[in-house]
Amino acid sequence: MAAPGFWDASEKAQKHIGKLNGLKRIVGPIAAFQKKIDDIDVMIELVETATVAEQEMYATELDQTVKGLLEDLEKIEISSFLSGQFDRNDAILSIQAGAGGTESCDWADILFRMYSRWAERRGFTVEVQDVLVGDQAGITKATLILRGENAYGYAKAERGVHRLVRISPFDANKRRHTSFCAVDVIAQIDEDIPIEIPDSEIRVDVYRSSGKGGQGVNTTDSAVRITHIPTGIVVVCQNERSQIKNRASAMNVLKSRLYERKLDEQRSEMERFYGEKGDIGWGSQIRSYVLQPYQMVKDLRTGVETSQSGAVLDGDIDRFLEAALASRIKGQAENLEDA
Repeated sequence: MAAPGFWDASEKAQKHIGKLNGLKRIVGPIAAFQKKIDDIDVMIELVETATVAEQEMYATELDQTVKGLLEDLEKIEISSFLSGQFDRNDAILSIQAGAGGTESCDWADILFRMYSRWAERRGFTVEVQDVLVGDQAGITKATLILRGENAYGYAKAERGVHRLVRISPFDANKRRHTSFCAVDVIAQIDEDIPIEIPDSEIRVDVYRSSGKGGQGVNTTDSAVRITHIPTGIVVVCQNERSQIKNRASAMNVLKSRLYERKLDEQRSEMERFYGEKGDIGWGSQIRSYVLQPYQMVKDLRTGVETSQSGAVLDGDIDRFLEAALASRIKGQAENLEDA
């Protein structure tokens, strides 16, 4: 940064500073933790040389400091789990309502709110890429971009099928219904990732984006839908009023999805090699949210559960994410030992 001409390329300089700040956020807590350890050594010496009255006072302070250290250590441990290639990247989170009509669409809308609130708690910025409203209520699908430090590292644990059991507010007979939604999470890749998409492999459609009426209505065909013909992947972007910006954003999401697909194929091959049980990505239920006849949210991968379903649906999901991250690291270590 002190080199002459560092600021000549502003965009490159900003990326460099962002990388530096990210490294500082890794090293900073560890350095602070070590300093507290050194402080404890000093406190222990004071206890050993103090009078009986002073020893009680120092011992109380020492006990409080150690408890604080345990909390700090837990945070450092969770941070150490976020060591994947793209864990520090922004996340593209998609929600897709399953079979079940209006009930599933409402469940998708509840998940949309849950992830938005969780992202706000974490200090992430939420950008709504696309939302398709349901016929009667809720949404059929939505795509969000979560921007912030380690957004993908945390959110990737949510990839899978989420199940809701409750008394349906749309059933006049007040019967219990089960609904499913699929959540997909991919990392938003940097532009330097080597993914080339020939024009011959995509179909681009433009149309008038949906939105509010009155003065807020969009009167131009600015929404963009890109279909990747070989894989059938469809990406939609309509959050900008500019067709050019929407197309650029949609292409970036498409590249991210194609890259994640490539990584999935590699992970599947490795899991077959190691004899791993279970499927990757879509197709496996990861969490159950039961609101009737009792209150219980349970992660089926880790066994973590809570009866505070209201808090969970309001975005309090960190306990599930952290447990899933720890479980994944443990599983990788066991695979390496077996190899």
